[in-house]
Amino acid sequence: MYYETAKNIRESLTADCMKCFGLCCTALNIVASSDFAINKIAGTPCPNLQGDFRCEIHKNLREKGFNGCTVFDCLGAGQKVSQVTFNGQSWQEHPEIAKKMFSVFPVMEQLYEMIAFIAEALTYDVSHSLQDKLNKQLEKLQSLTDMNADSLLSLDIISCRLPVNELLLKTSEYIRSELSSKVFAIKKGKKCRGVDWIGKNLAGKDLRTTDLRGAYLIGADLRDANLSGSNLSSSMFLTQMQINSAKGNDKTILPSHIQRPSHWIN
Repeated sequence: MYYETAKNIRESLTADCMKCFGLCCTALNIVASSDFAINKIAGTPCPNLQGDFRCEIHKNLREKGFNGCTVFDCLGAGQKVSQVTFNGQSWQEHPEIAKKMFSVFPVMEQLYEMIAFIAEALTYDVSHSLQDKLNKQLEKLQSLTDMNADSLLSLDIISCRLPVNELLLKTSEYIRSELSSKVFAIKKGKKCRGVDWIGKNLAGKDLRTTDLRGAYLIGADLRDANLSGSNLSSSMFLTQMQINSAKGNDKTILPSHIQRPSHWIN
């Protein structure tokens, strides 16, 4: 898998709502909170969903209390389920498939998330052995997305995640180690997995290449974090949803696969 191919795959993973039957507005469970103005049971349409599968308040979601909708990104799983898995048949015209379609969507969403991370991992300069394993995993995940609805519903998604998680950890460790020794000329990034830093003041602490997976960082919730002027171009495994939930401006530098949120100020 060449760099450009992997890069193209990662950048192509974007939602196309015009080809989706409003699955994020129907299939998912919503709990009223600061991100959602209402409660909605999984499998029931949002009251703002129109007959053409468009959102009635799309231009005013944040003002209406639906910040979570502007953050969510299915990476293209919605149109895959709508146009491929169910051959363009909508749950409105074929209510008998609605329940199955709504159940398949979360599964496809998770597969697409794993594909996005593996494809991104292949854009980094890693060992040939690791690159080969990542490439095989990507091909396997892509093949799973082409299965029929019944096969997708019987899929053990946890078992699918285990090898993906292992490969992403190895990729992260490899890149951090390389950056520590070659770029930053500092000691290998410290592993702080599971460290309890609740309420800790980290001002002035050099966290470059530090692994904070699973660290307790309560009080450091990055929702609404101000990223104006930040250079995030080399951030590993940064997601669109993370960026959508933050604040930034036209000086914030993002990875090529991340789109600049429309609500960011200039």
